[in-house]
Amino acid sequence: MDFLGRFKDREEAAKLLSEKLIHLKNENPIVLAIPRGAVPIAAKVAEQLDAPMDLVLIKKIGAIHNPELAIGAISEDGHTFFNKELVQILGITSETQNKLAQTKLAELKEQKERLLGDRASFEIKDRTVIIVDDGIATGATLISSIQFLRHKNPKKIIVAAPVGAKDTIKKIEKIADDVIVLMAPVDFIAVGLWYETFDQVSDKEVRELLKPQKLSLSTSKKSVQIPIQGGTLKGDLHVSKDMKGLVLFAHGSGSSRLSPRNRYVADCLNQENFGTLLLDLLTEEEALERSQVFDIPKLAERLQTATLWIHNQFKNTPLGYFGASTGAGAALVAATKPNLSIKAVVSRGGRPDLAGEYLSKVKAPTLLIVGGADDIVITLNMQAQKRLRNCELIIVPDATHLFEEEGALDQVVDHAIKWFKHYLEHGNLKSDETLTKSSSKRSSDDLNRL
Repeated sequence: MDFLGRFKDREEAAKLLSEKLIHLKNENPIVLAIPRGAVPIAAKVAEQLDAPMDLVLIKKIGAIHNPELAIGAISEDGHTFFNKELVQILGITSETQNKLAQTKLAELKEQKERLLGDRASFEIKDRTVIIVDDGIATGATLISSIQFLRHKNPKKIIVAAPVGAKDTIKKIEKIADDVIVLMAPVDFIAVGLWYETFDQVSDKEVRELLKPQKLSLSTSKKSVQIPIQGGTLKGDLHVSKDMKGLVLFAHGSGSSRLSPRNRYVADCLNQENFGTLLLDLLTEEEALERSQVFDIPKLAERLQTATLWIHNQFKNTPLGYFGASTGAGAALVAATKPNLSIKAVVSRGGRPDLAGEYLSKVKAPTLLIVGGADDIVITLNMQAQKRLRNCELIIVPDATHLFEEEGALDQVVDHAIKWFKHYLEHGNLKSDETLTKSSSKRSSDDLNRL
């Protein structure tokens, strides 16, 4: 506990809490606020972590004659949590509990419509979730929130608040993966006592803080949903003002937009002022069928749809593809669509051979990067290279298929950045203006083994 005394207001509390959470930035977290008081704090945390923000809709259930005394909580799916000790002490029957819960559920549905409208919720599966509150009193709302969110299979759940009652924090630590608070006083009494200014947060303020930024202004990182026939594709979009180009990622078999390797490549491209779209080309249901990840025509069609969506958002931005595994085959097929104007393609450990007859139709300069220990994939890439019009092959010495060896993925990043800088930032080069030989060396040992 580093902070003593009282917070000036929510703004000061948010600043201090953000500093305690900054180490989570690289985990690609999503910040969930408990409305309404926690929303201004969560918005600041989300801004500092470069993370999306959403609401976790839970209603406190108060005692009949003392509504401010939380005896339980209910989530938007109707799941209830009651403090058994309090309920027993107050003599509240199960019938009364059910009536109170149903009343709050109706209020919750009305609140959701009022604050979110038809706004789609963010996907939290396999994500690090940070639940933010402005203070932890009885913990009923937080406990119900954690139980509700566990059913959505997040990677982990972290609870964060400027202040909380010490005994309650101990309870929450048993069901959350981590609890981060700045103050945990024994004599807690009430949340508002720990702020000099603790004004009510209005619905209007919540809606304003939830309002998405315009994608074309300044730097923005957010989850997006791209409409396709019969559903949507989920993606994570990172753009910035005056970006040099935008790279769409086509993930391979058994992977998704949450792939740590592709996220690392994307982060490095972002640092070079390239926009990125990490995209799932299959819905969650489709991804459960192994055969779908090899359906190259479907994956290519989905990538083309996403590319047109990006074109409508950023009409004059040069576009490139970064494909991995089967995603590389889909990227090369999609790149043959003339109206997409794809300027460059990079494949990491890819299966360009799966593009088949489309290989000879690809006009975009293509860079194939393969690990030196990935024998079969090297052969397939060499065969594909012969059919591509403008293509270079780079073999990273001793690297396996996933480039997990020390420094291997960094070599992939270096080659990809150079390729995209040449072809997105500066436009297509003449055929004799290839990349420097130092950036495209192959290991003679690797080639001799083929």
